[in-house]
Amino acid sequence: MSAQLQSKGHIYLLPLIAILLNIASCTANNRNINRVSLVGAGASFPAPLYERWLLDYNQQNPNVEINYQAIGSSAGVQQLIEGTVDFAASDVGITNEQAAKIKRGAIALPITAGSIVLAYNLAPVARQSSQVNVPTGLNLSRQVYVDIFLGKITNWNHPRIAAANPGVNLPDLPIQVVHRTDGSGTTSVLTQHLSAISPEWKSKVAAGKSVAWPVGIGGKGNEGVTALIQQIPGAIGYVEYVYAKQNKLPMAALENKFGNYITPTPESVAQTLEAVKLPADNLIAFITDPIGAQSYPIVTYTWLLTYQQYPNRVKAQALKNFIDWAVIDGQKSSLELGYIPLSQKVVLQVQSAAKKIGE
Repeated sequence: MSAQLQSKGHIYLLPLIAILLNIASCTANNRNINRVSLVGAGASFPAPLYERWLLDYNQQNPNVEINYQAIGSSAGVQQLIEGTVDFAASDVGITNEQAAKIKRGAIALPITAGSIVLAYNLAPVARQSSQVNVPTGLNLSRQVYVDIFLGKITNWNHPRIAAANPGVNLPDLPIQVVHRTDGSGTTSVLTQHLSAISPEWKSKVAAGKSVAWPVGIGGKGNEGVTALIQQIPGAIGYVEYVYAKQNKLPMAALENKFGNYITPTPESVAQTLEAVKLPADNLIAFITDPIGAQSYPIVTYTWLLTYQQYPNRVKAQALKNFIDWAVIDGQKSSLELGYIPLSQKVVLQVQSAAKKIGE
């Protein structure tokens, strides 16, 4: 009888021991993951959102330390190539030539989206009382903002600016263009758009993360350009929407391909993104001149760049965990800060691509 009970006791104990061992293993894995430290660098475009994400994620995972430096897309990609970071961020993804230099493989994941705006520093414009339902921001036609960046329109009361802004008392004030000095995905997105709408811009300046600006002064990062616009009366420059919003800078309504003047809003940016089709192989695509009637014309995804292979499996798993959190829980912060949440289709694409990390 005693032997029988002892035998049954072993039968009951074995599953319990297996469960306890599994719990211990999971706890050890979580403990290892929770103690990991990750370092990233790159685009300033998504930096305010990354800052919020890393704070929120750390509160939920207090032993996971993720640091991010907004040093520009070019510098971020270069650090990924050199292997000095665990991940990077870029507003233009990564080129095939750049990816070929990374022996561990590279994966580009669209992580959020937003608009690039033309913010300016002018005293509040006075409008004639007979004008009704006139937007509070200035309207800039396609050719006008190209010519401002080309240095061909140099004063705010220029007749061509006035023509698009009836009822507005424009100041007799020089235009001071402000641009980026660092290699910037934001610059690349803007100059791709300018090249798409202006043959003159394409031939004289072209597109790139760094270009030879015909006029203007430079600032480093979105934050540097924003600061200069704030400091200089008559300044105009290009920044990510969040920077203009947070600093309460007026933003121009830009003429789109359809001929409508569109203010950057979550709705107008979402209209543009609907036309962007991400290829299955690398999830990188742009739309340089959207055709939608209500589409804001300068919109981009921004990408989180990872290696495919990590020598440290714990780091790989920690990064995958963070990415999964970012495309689900993290998207709730996007709209609040002025970014555009990923569509469900794009979320599924990102989750599928992120599974390759560590394989």
